[in-house]
Amino acid sequence: MDKENLTSVSEFLLMGLSKWPEHQQLHFPLFLAMYVITISGNLLIILAICSDVHLHSPMYFFLINLSFVDICFISTTVPKMLMNICTQDHTISYIKCLTQVYFFTLFVGLDDFLLGIMAYDRYIAICHPLHYSMVMSPRVCILLVSGSWIITNSCSLLHTLLVNKLSFCSENTIPHFFCDLSALLKLSCSDTHINDLEIVIVGGFLVGTPFVLIIVSYIHIILAILKIPSTGGKYKAFSTCGSHLCSVSIFYGAVMGVYFLPSSTHLDTLDMLAAIFYTIVTPMLNPFIYSLRNRDMQNALRNLLSKITFSFS
Repeated sequence: MDKENLTSVSEFLLMGLSKWPEHQQLHFPLFLAMYVITISGNLLIILAICSDVHLHSPMYFFLINLSFVDICFISTTVPKMLMNICTQDHTISYIKCLTQVYFFTLFVGLDDFLLGIMAYDRYIAICHPLHYSMVMSPRVCILLVSGSWIITNSCSLLHTLLVNKLSFCSENTIPHFFCDLSALLKLSCSDTHINDLEIVIVGGFLVGTPFVLIIVSYIHIILAILKIPSTGGKYKAFSTCGSHLCSVSIFYGAVMGVYFLPSSTHLDTLDMLAAIFYTIVTPMLNPFIYSLRNRDMQNALRNLLSKITFSFS
């Protein structure tokens, strides 16, 4: 396409979850409640772990980081969506859109890596319990989390810089509630082959590496659990992994439903539902998943709430 036929796009239009304003007004209280529950739940998890010395272990250190990332993850998309519904102004500037792309890919990548690290942590705890304190030392835990931040930050920055090099036509409507990378590429008038290749390679690395780590870890965990002679021992060992497996299933199921199935096999509405699941529902459910079946977390939360109630009274 000739450069004369291209126009400079300074903003995009986010269509949201529905084309009809009356439907969007119904979405507002629902997603506001989900956002408040997510922020409150994950903050309680962080405060409960920090305030209880019995939970100062690698597993809960990674859970603190996951809760923090979930707060940032949902805050990347939902506040803007709620503001659009309130004001009925669906515009987002070009710079803000790229910023949202950067932080979205950053935090979705961090979620991937933290879930992979937590699987590795469970593998060491169950398969090599005598070496656990040495392998998962505080220094190693910090290096694992720091490395995840560095890798995902580099990948998200690469995504954003490559999008910034694209040209956009007069069409600026994004049929989503946030600046989705694939939707932006469809709007571009430039050749996006490099972007598509980068998504396959870098995206495959961000999603595939932690996923392979999770699969390999749980193969070894299951084999180790099967060797435990007592039923009670098997249940106790598996119960330490149940919450993590539930979180992994929800997150990866939704992500793969959006990005790895051919577009012809599913509808746009299903894409939207899957995106809602891994960007909003999963961060909201994680505090419940990791506390409902964990007595130590329940005791820590109970003590924290008692302290908060006492201080207010």
